[in-house]
Amino acid sequence: MKAEYRKDCLQRDGVERKEYAGVRSANPRDSKERGGANDLLESILDRENLNRAYKQVKRNHGAPGIDGMTVEEAASWIKTNRDELLQSIKAGKYKPSPVRRKEIPKADGGVRKLGIPTVIDRVIQQAISQKLQPIFEPLFSDGSYGYRPKRSAQQAIQKVKAYAEQGYVHAVEIDLSKYFDTLNHDLLLNLLRRQIHDKRVIELIKRYLKSGVMENGILIRTDEGSPQGGPLSPLLANIYLNEFDQEMVSRRVKIIRYADDIVVFAKSKRAAKRLLETCRRYLEGKLKLKMNVQKSKVVSVLAVKDFKFLGFCLGKNGKGIYIRAHRESLVKAKRKLKELTRRNQGKNVRTVFEKVKSFIQGWLGYYHVADIKRILMSWNEWLRRRFRMYIWKQWKKPRTRVMNLKKLGISEWQAYQWGNTRLGYWRIAGSAVLQRSITNEKLVRAGYFDILKQYEQLRLKHLCD
Repeated sequence: MKAEYRKDCLQRDGVERKEYAGVRSANPRDSKERGGANDLLESILDRENLNRAYKQVKRNHGAPGIDGMTVEEAASWIKTNRDELLQSIKAGKYKPSPVRRKEIPKADGGVRKLGIPTVIDRVIQQAISQKLQPIFEPLFSDGSYGYRPKRSAQQAIQKVKAYAEQGYVHAVEIDLSKYFDTLNHDLLLNLLRRQIHDKRVIELIKRYLKSGVMENGILIRTDEGSPQGGPLSPLLANIYLNEFDQEMVSRRVKIIRYADDIVVFAKSKRAAKRLLETCRRYLEGKLKLKMNVQKSKVVSVLAVKDFKFLGFCLGKNGKGIYIRAHRESLVKAKRKLKELTRRNQGKNVRTVFEKVKSFIQGWLGYYHVADIKRILMSWNEWLRRRFRMYIWKQWKKPRTRVMNLKKLGISEWQAYQWGNTRLGYWRIAGSAVLQRSITNEKLVRAGYFDILKQYEQLRLKHLCD
């Protein structure tokens, strides 16, 4: 690229460097103070650190690995074999077990391959992560939000909104093909060595990277990648992509990254197209990753149909730019609610109330930063009708329906008329008779969870924070 085009236009400049762009090193003295000296392994294997690691693994409620050992069973095993386990790790003789392969269906029809380590390996990985996180955390970019303390997806989308308000309305959505499965081990270990001076820790991490995958009873070697599912994988993934983050920062390019979900911003479509190509060259050339050229594209962040990040999108009205829940996220959530309230499951309605409440609390905990008040108002009406239909189905016989309608204050002749109707469940659930008998207040007393009320409480708390 000609020099005159690079002058005073940082986004035009290529991302590449002639020399290898290593991780940004901290001051050696600071690194030693944070645990980067030769006693790091002893710090990892400290009783207090291991106890904290086990408690965290237990809180995560993970599935067993290839040995079938549960989290509860691991506690007694560790008590019996603790000294032998620690000695083998210190002597460099510990051999991690292969991870158990589990495939999770994705929305686009593909599968996400998880690798589930044994509980013992998860505890050790968690202990390593707890000591490595403080070493690498100060080196990470401000644009990195995934798997970091006191950072969240909600903060990431709010930063996207802030950039859009500053005029960065064009974005490069970068999709990495099988990112966790394609990390280059040599590059990753070199990045770790710049901050970790205890060779035993490097060797232990290397053994985890090379431990292999058990799939359909066959052991498959892992010469690259760090399978999702282990406590250490998110940190290693952040360390690896921090190189890309820092390169963008050095070019004064706005970037937001959550794990392997990356968005790079520009003020013009032309600049964004150039960034797409330079990002591809850096990721594939320097970091030896594979960018999905079909899914990686330039979009307008205000185009609802085009832009999607972490389940959110942006909208614009007379008041300005606001955060929305993406249409696909809304469709998926409503499909789940429909499944939870299907009328043929034969469960007590209070049990169904609890399941719906649990799902909504988790969903709103994630999407409360989005402006979705009108949508939730319609969901409230729809869900109440679903529950009235569910209750009507449970009454089954006309005689039972007549009796219950009378108990709920409906006149005898109306109760008899509606109790013997042949209208469909959904139509009856929307009738005035059921709305007067199974009122909103009675649904709440029975356990109905008001979506809109919970959303407004979360929004108020968010604004106060």
